[in-house]
Parts: sequence; C-alpha cells; structure tokens
Amino acid sequence: MKILYGVQGTGNGHISRARAMAKALADIPSIEVQFLFSGRPESEYFDMAVFGDYAVRRGFTFYSRAGKIDRIQTARNNNLWQFLQEVRTLDVSEYDLVISDFEPITAHAAKRKNVPSLSISHQSAFIYDVPKQGQSLLDKAIMRFFAPTALNIGLHWYHFNQPVLPPIIDLSLTQSSSKNGPVLVYLPFEQLDHVVSTLQTLSSPFVCFHPDCQQAKQAKNVALRPLSKNDFHQALFACHGVIANGGFELPSEALSLGKKLLLKPLTGQFEQQSNVTTLDMLGLASTMESLDVKVIRQWLAHSDSQRVKYPEVAKAIAQWLEIGDMDTLPELHRALWSQVEFPEHVNDLLSDFWPSQRRKQAMFNMQISTESNMKAKRH
Repeated sequence: MKILYGVQGTGNGHISRARAMAKALADIPSIEVQFLFSGRPESEYFDMAVFGDYAVRRGFTFYSRAGKIDRIQTARNNNLWQFLQEVRTLDVSEYDLVISDFEPITAHAAKRKNVPSLSISHQSAFIYDVPKQGQSLLDKAIMRFFAPTALNIGLHWYHFNQPVLPPIIDLSLTQSSSKNGPVLVYLPFEQLDHVVSTLQTLSSPFVCFHPDCQQAKQAKNVALRPLSKNDFHQALFACHGVIANGGFELPSEALSLGKKLLLKPLTGQFEQQSNVTTLDMLGLASTMESLDVKVIRQWLAHSDSQRVKYPEVAKAIAQWLEIGDMDTLPELHRALWSQVEFPEHVNDLLSDFWPSQRRKQAMFNMQISTESNMKAKRH
C-alpha cells in the first residue's frame, strides 16, 4: 500500500503526532509512506529525519500576535491562488490512500481525484458531539472543509460516546520520569519578553522553550532554550509541571507522564479554548485566561499531578491500516478505549457518561459501521 501523508506544519503538535505515526508505519513492510508538510517555511522545520525524503508546500497557516489570533495578518499572508495551484499540481494518482492531519493540500487533491482519503487529527474530533467552547459558524466550516476527507478519525482525551480515538503520543514511556526538574514552559504564541518577565517575578526555576529563542541562555530563574525535540522531551520527563497554551499534543504527553498542567488558551482560537475547557471539566488541568502571576503562584503551590494511561494508538492505527478493512473501526475504538486508565477522581467526574454509554453502545456501533460502509462505497 502506498500512502501520501499530509501534515499541517503550523503547530509542532501535528508534527509530533506524525513522528509517532511515521515510526509505527515504518514497522509495516507492506506500507510505503510519502510525507508532505505545509504551513511554515521549509527552513523552520527541525528534527525531521524520521520522515525521510519528505515534501514541503506553502499551504495555509495561521498567524498570532501577543497570544491572540491575528485575523488580518492571517488573511493578508495566505495566498488562495497559490494554494489552488498546489492542489492542482499535486499528483495523487499513484497512491492507494491519502491521510491528512489537518493538511489541506493533500486532502483537497485526494477529493479532486477521487482517491480514498482519511483524516487522523484532533481537529476531526470537533466534527462530532464533543465539548466545544466559543465555536463560531466560521470555525465550524473550517473544521469540516479546511481539509476534507472521506473518513474522519478524531483524537481526544475522552470519547464522549463519539467515534474518536485516544491521543497519539510520541514518547517512549519506558524512560524513567521524575518531578525534580524545573517547570517546563512552552508558550510559542506569547511574546517571549512577556513570558520571561512574568516568570521572573516568581522564585521557582523554569525552563522555557520558545521559537524566538535562538540560543540557550539563563535569565535569572528562567533557562531559555531553542526548539529541539530531544531537549524538549528530556525537560518534559524531568519537569515538576507544564505551563502551555491550549494545544492537544503537549497536554497529552504531560498527562501520560503524570505532570500537572496549567494552560492558557490562544485567544480567538476556539480549538484551544475547547481543549482547555475539556481538561478543566475532566479535572486534569488548571487554567488561566492571561499570564497571571497570582494564578501561576497558586498552581505551583497547590496543584497535584494526575497520570492518564493511554495505549499505543499509533501502532494500533498502523496495524489497522495494514488490514485495510475500514469497517473494523468500531473494534479499534473499543479495543483502545478499554486500555485507557484515568485517575479515580476523573472516573467520578465521568460517571454521568457511563450509564448512558451502555445503552448507546449498540446504536453507536451501528452508526460508525454504517458511516464506514457508505464512505467505502464512494470509492
């Protein structure tokens, strides 16, 4: 099977998830994968060896300023004509399947040429009835039509009785983890100077990774580091807790290691607002609307860490792709969620879901099987 795998390169979370999938797919001899990335300049990708001879396109990207989505700059710097040209000139005819992690060029090219397509992304979860916060009609349209595929596999921290899978996590959980290191800070959408000045008002040690940091240096109690997958993961394994924006992949990694979380969503970005609302609802993270010293101080002093055990989702999806039977998606769903282990307090919070889950299970299985059959017939 030949797969074209498109990855949205705007956020490092998409790339981290794709790394896990690349490793899992490499273990399947019958599958050959070509990766394509879009959303940032080629010079800004790093630690990409696992993807082999990958391709890069411009695609679409989103711009932010001082922790907020900059809609004017986003509209000004995206070129619709070039995007359409990239879709038209991308030859997908040689592939048996196109996979998109919210990457629009591969998704639209597959749709244009009627090539079987599949999304594997957190964004696909928002097609279903999962918690949402601040979603506008435009946001809803973007989630459905930005990178459309024939079949959608959404990823989320809990299934909410919907056909979504647990997170894909790019970590070796056999590595030992401690909580003796400094707090890890990753706020790439905030101004670096503002982040540093905020942290310096506190006495705790921090290690801060940021795209605007070009070399490692110490600024009082804040160790500044340039982006590096290996250095970042080492800091994550050792840290006392994580302060981050409201993305999906980093909180998933932190939860799997039992690190406490303090999240500040990107203003105007409904996905991040929804993520933070969900983790707050599940009792798995603390939140703040701005870089608030008082909130950070309280979190440092009082918040407890909670570990969520997630299975090897990337490996399971790769094996499912090898089988090639889309109708078995309900079985994959059941097998993976049965392996998830939440802290006891989360199970108590989720108790409202469990009684209805038993009643809805038969209808849910029928729904997802019917959806798979209908979409398979189109191809």
